[in-house]
Amino acid sequence: MKKTFALFTFLLLIASWSLQAQERKPDWARWHYLSEEEMNTPVRNENFIETDPPAGTPRFVGEFEPMQGVMIRYPLGIPTSLVAQLANNCQVYCVVSSSYQNQAQSTFQNAGVNMDKVTFVNASTDSYWIRDYGPWYIFEDRNPAIVDNRYNRPRPNDDNMSQVFATYWGIPMYGMNLQHTGGNMMEDGRGHGVSDNLVFQENNNNETNVRNKMRDYLGIDPYHVTIDPQGDYIAHVDCWGKYLAPDKILIARLPQSNSHYNDYEEVANYFATTNCCWGYPYHVYRVDEPGGYTLAPYTNSLILNKTVYVPLGDNSSYNNQALAVYQEAMPGYEIVGVTNNDWSIGWENTDALHCRTRGVMDFNMLFVDHREVLHGEQEWKNSYSVVSKFIAYSGMDLKQDSLLVYYSINHSAYQVAHMTATGNPDEYVGTITGYAPGDTISYYVFGADESGHRYTQPVFAELDPHQFIVGPHAPSGELVITPETVRLEHVYQEVPFQIVNQTTEDVIIERFDANYDFGNNKYLEINYGVLLPYTLSPGSSLEVTVGLGTIPILPKGYVDAQIEITTSLGVKTVKVEVLDTAIDSGLYTWETVYFMDQPSLEVGVRNGNTGTNTPITITSIIEENPTGVSYLNIEPQHELPYTLPAGDYFMANLVLNRDNMKGSVVTEVKVLSDQNTIEFSIYIDESILSVTEISSESELYPNPTSGLFTIKGNDIAKVEVYNLVGEKVFEVESGKWRVENYLDASGWNKGIYLVSITKQNGAVESKKLVVE
Repeated sequence: MKKTFALFTFLLLIASWSLQAQERKPDWARWHYLSEEEMNTPVRNENFIETDPPAGTPRFVGEFEPMQGVMIRYPLGIPTSLVAQLANNCQVYCVVSSSYQNQAQSTFQNAGVNMDKVTFVNASTDSYWIRDYGPWYIFEDRNPAIVDNRYNRPRPNDDNMSQVFATYWGIPMYGMNLQHTGGNMMEDGRGHGVSDNLVFQENNNNETNVRNKMRDYLGIDPYHVTIDPQGDYIAHVDCWGKYLAPDKILIARLPQSNSHYNDYEEVANYFATTNCCWGYPYHVYRVDEPGGYTLAPYTNSLILNKTVYVPLGDNSSYNNQALAVYQEAMPGYEIVGVTNNDWSIGWENTDALHCRTRGVMDFNMLFVDHREVLHGEQEWKNSYSVVSKFIAYSGMDLKQDSLLVYYSINHSAYQVAHMTATGNPDEYVGTITGYAPGDTISYYVFGADESGHRYTQPVFAELDPHQFIVGPHAPSGELVITPETVRLEHVYQEVPFQIVNQTTEDVIIERFDANYDFGNNKYLEINYGVLLPYTLSPGSSLEVTVGLGTIPILPKGYVDAQIEITTSLGVKTVKVEVLDTAIDSGLYTWETVYFMDQPSLEVGVRNGNTGTNTPITITSIIEENPTGVSYLNIEPQHELPYTLPAGDYFMANLVLNRDNMKGSVVTEVKVLSDQNTIEFSIYIDESILSVTEISSESELYPNPTSGLFTIKGNDIAKVEVYNLVGEKVFEVESGKWRVENYLDASGWNKGIYLVSITKQNGAVESKKLVVE
């Protein structure tokens, strides 16, 4: 019995709900289309006043350009949580009647909105679709202005909104006598615009009149007017498409089973085969929507400075895919998904976030307008000019040192080219150089003004720059290298070659690179005597010399090297042959030896015949001084004559004869051999006279060594180690010294080193260390 009664009660409730549903009228206020009353009210546009078009040049600013604020209306059509997010981005201009302002303020404060970033503009409204009826902001030359049109809804308060804001800002307003709506308009900021064909239908299908007015009042030409692929009552472009950048457009995509699939594909194909303002077809991005009644209003997003607010739908998988598409298309931007679960103002496929907001352009923005974008394969040029206008709407001066072209060759590190004035108003040019045929060039333009505004084109900068490929080049004539092979036959020889421009155009020489490594030794020196990059005019030449700057350690025979010359015609090469005899230098050593604070030194000379491996017989080593006075006792460490193998050192101790010292002196030492005689100077500082006798000698072992070695001794103040060209490779001071120290020579080059050991009393010991 209870079950029967419960069933009866349930059926009674169902019947009651059904009856209420039949009697309930739709909540017309929440829908984007007309209410019953409005359907029976003609559009009168009582508040519209037609004017002449702007006398100056109009520019309709794109949504992705800098915005000083965003307009909303209260009572809201968006969540209060979104108001808080918008206030963290820019100024929020809230249109509200005076009777609702206190309520709006309380609502925002309770939602945590930064009230310093909220400005209330008192005006009456009929709806929250401020995108449709809000002002269309333009620049007339350098000054902000508003363009008003005949709003295509019978809502007189909404229709008056352009005048409200023209008065608020104190800027001109121009009346364009077209019936139009903001949701059916998107623009790229550079003269291109998009609407669907509702704009023709609402203006007596007078296409010529529509296009002329869009050009004269807004600067829109060309005007892309497409079919309405959505096929719904609203016929607004922001319900199925969106400009993301001047060369990027987002188009929704439906499943193939949907009856409107082909319509969407037709529009997508139109843009994929139509040139954007920069001269190449649009990059078309697709965002998938399931179709039907599933909520997926993804194209109805708001771009506000570096953030994109995307309305989310019912299906999390589609939501995530939509956010990923935005991130791919707009690198460097923050992509924020926005849910709206309020039953009374929730998102609709025909009415979402974009419809209920409108950006306010930055009246003081800096506009970077590089129109002749280099793209695709470009015909060869010695250099490519990047021309751009920089318009500082703030009225402040441009920063002349901050007008730049950043460019990368084959995805390498970016280089910078400063831009200079061309003489045309606001126009500057920068030059891209240093490439070769077939190279890929990525670039973007950057500018800054004294007001602190900065901007790039593209706005994504290095994350998604302009890009082109350098075309092939076959100039009349050729760049001639004479001779093509350079032969070096002895040390320190310099052999010239000529680079002759026999073409009919300038050739830029960018750099010289030599492939000449053998182990850690680098032995070629290239001298070109000009600053690079260097422009070689037609018929002119440049002489370049190549030589052996240092003496390499090489195997027997000869070594081939190659000099690569990077030019605007590509890379040219010069072959270098280093003969085995070229690296035979005979005996050599440093030019001057200094006695500064020690009474004895160990010096060495080397057999530099590493090419032919020829030994040298040293016959004598003597001091030779024009005064005839001897300052040194020379103690060869080998009995003379001594045969010195190639690459080895002959060592001698030089001991100061202080009995003959009178102030600082210079004397000479000669080493005689069967091949050549060398000499070096000895400088003896008078301060050496104060050095006391050497104390008990320190020990150094093992010697030779290949790594660790020990220095042992008392009263050591300092140890210094020098190679045979006088470079200090190691030093340790007294506070860090112990009686017995272990030093590591494993990281030193093989060869002979001089170890200078200074005692606490100033005495100095010099020892030879051989590192194997």
